[in-house]
Amino acid sequence: MSPQPRVGVFIDAENIRYNGGYQMRYDVLRRFAAREGGSLQRLNTYIAYDVERADKDGDEDYKRKCHEYHQLIREFGYKVNLKHVRHYRDEDGNITKSKADADLDLAVDAMLQAERLDHILLVTGDGDFLPLVRALQNQGCRVELIGFKHISEELQQQVDAFYSGFTIPDLLPIYYEKDNQWGEVGSCVRGVCVNWLKDKGYGFMRVLNRISADLWITDTRNPQSPYISVFFHKSEVDHGIEDRHLMSRDFVFEFYLQPSEQKDGLIATNIRDAYKVNQDHKNK
Repeated sequence: MSPQPRVGVFIDAENIRYNGGYQMRYDVLRRFAAREGGSLQRLNTYIAYDVERADKDGDEDYKRKCHEYHQLIREFGYKVNLKHVRHYRDEDGNITKSKADADLDLAVDAMLQAERLDHILLVTGDGDFLPLVRALQNQGCRVELIGFKHISEELQQQVDAFYSGFTIPDLLPIYYEKDNQWGEVGSCVRGVCVNWLKDKGYGFMRVLNRISADLWITDTRNPQSPYISVFFHKSEVDHGIEDRHLMSRDFVFEFYLQPSEQKDGLIATNIRDAYKVNQDHKNK
C-alpha cells in the first residue's frame, strides 16, 4: 500500500435517496473519504435520469433541475454516471417505469479500477453488493460502507468498517436549523445510545464531533477521540422510542446539545428518531 492511500468512492445514489439520504452533501462526503490523508483517485456517483420525461414529454423544469444538480456534483469533482429510467408498455397500453439499476455499472467500474486503489468507500445499503465487497477485499482493498436506512446486515458485517450517514457531521443537513453548528452548545446533532440504565432512567449518547482519521478511538475519555459523550434523561426521549431502541447501537437519534451543570458536560434534549424526523420533513 502506498504511503498516501489511494481512495475511490462509489455512490449508489438512487438507493441512498430512497433510504434516508435525500440531499446528502457530496462535499462533506469527499472530506470524509479523504480524512486519513488519502489521495482521491475516483469519485463516481450513479444517478437515475428520465430521458423520456425530459425530452419526449418536454418537462423543462425537471430537465433544468437535474442539470443544475448534476453540475453541482461535478463541481465537487465527481464523475456523474447517468442511468436512464426505462419505460415499458403493458398489454393495455399503460406505461410503467422501472428503476434505473446502476448495480452492474458500479460493480464493473469498481472491479476495473480496484487495482489502482487502496481504500474504497461504498455508499449504499443494497445487499446485492456483497459479492463485490468480497471480491474487492480479495484484491487487497479496504472497503468501507456508508448507508442511512434499510441497510443489508450482511453487507455491514462483510465490510471493513460501517458508518451511519446520519451520524457523520453535516453529511445530511439538519433541514430546519439553517445555521446549525454541529457539536456546539445549542446545536442539533445525531448519535447513538451507548449506555442505557433503564432502572435509573438515564443514559449516555455518543456523538461524532468532527471528521477525523481517529474514528476507531471511540472512548470519549481519550483526548484524541473525535467523539463526545452526552448525558440524557428518559423524560427527554420521544414517546415513540422504546427501551429496545435505546439498547441498540444501530438506532440513530437526533437531539439538541445543552450545557450540563457538570463542568464541560453536555445533556441531550428533545430526543427523536433521526430517520423519522428526516422522512417527515422530506414528505412535507
